[in-house]
Amino acid sequence: MARFRFAAWLLLVPCLSVPVAGRAQENGQSSDSSQTSVLTAQSNLVLVPVLVKTKADEVVFSLTADDFELKDDGVQQALQMQPDENLEPLALAVIVETGGQGASHLHDYGDLAAILDAVIGDVPHRVAVISFGGAPHLEQNFTSDTDLAAHAIANLRGGDERAAILDALAFGIKLLSKEPIEYRRAVLLFSETADRGSQIGLDEAIRAVDDTNTSIYSFGFSTTEQAVKHEASKIATPGGNTYTDQAYAPGGCMSRDSDPDAHGKRDVQTLDCASDLLPPLRLARIAFLMARDGLSRNVPESVAQLTGGEYFDFNNAKTLGRDLLTVSNDLPNYYVLSFRPQTPHAGIHSLQLRVANRSGLQLRSRKAYWVDQAQ
Repeated sequence: MARFRFAAWLLLVPCLSVPVAGRAQENGQSSDSSQTSVLTAQSNLVLVPVLVKTKADEVVFSLTADDFELKDDGVQQALQMQPDENLEPLALAVIVETGGQGASHLHDYGDLAAILDAVIGDVPHRVAVISFGGAPHLEQNFTSDTDLAAHAIANLRGGDERAAILDALAFGIKLLSKEPIEYRRAVLLFSETADRGSQIGLDEAIRAVDDTNTSIYSFGFSTTEQAVKHEASKIATPGGNTYTDQAYAPGGCMSRDSDPDAHGKRDVQTLDCASDLLPPLRLARIAFLMARDGLSRNVPESVAQLTGGEYFDFNNAKTLGRDLLTVSNDLPNYYVLSFRPQTPHAGIHSLQLRVANRSGLQLRSRKAYWVDQAQ
């Protein structure tokens, strides 16, 4: 089977010369940091890593492509299993909440060097450390010295009372996107469950997570009831790059009076409109709303599920060390499936994966991906 370390990403390989998510330009050209790495509708090979376990939490080996069934927006896809890959370099962002409830857990990070080495494995790597409360801060830029990164984590200091988790994730993912293109990208996130204070909108956050080759492994501790102030009402203004101009014309589905079911909510109207203009988005609309609902309830759990990573309840240093070792043991055991969607539409795609003729199995894989408008 395919062995896969920290590579629960999704990648579209272009059949034409087009941008690929999370990758800089080829041929030695550097990428503009202001550019958004996106998938394009001209790309046509989708890679979907998946971890399969029994209910007893035992890894399932020896499955083939024929054992899996995958639907892209409800359409059955013909799958292939990718051959074994050599271990590739890893770029890892460790994102630690120091504000809000995070200050009470700083003592749990006193000695993570050996565990970080186990998680990374014996591959070339670069590790960065980011702290956050109301805003993210780069505590340690990318370094190949794991001890230096562990020292930065052990010496974090408490911050303000906010927990801008989505802002910190967006900050970390942006930093990872600037790493060399041959590096896989991953995040270790240590945070409370509720976002309190992020400026990024939930729809923008969902796209940031699904728009990149970044796997997220989360460790969440509960936000106190008194501190819960969800940011679910902050939805970014919809852009025009994935919808046709007719939507905003008088009488169009994005005009102010065209969608009574939206009850004045522009984000709902946007997705209803996309479903009208692009029928395959009807399933993707449900996936989007479920993802947004997840972010409003438990951010670290939701982002882990969206990227095919893992989520763990964070209690203390002992459970943290145990669960980090679980991550290090699971990572080599991902299958890597691939398929070629026919004429993929622009926007979000919902992926539904199952093992055929087998019950009682647990699957971890990416739930969605984005395709940008063809240029």
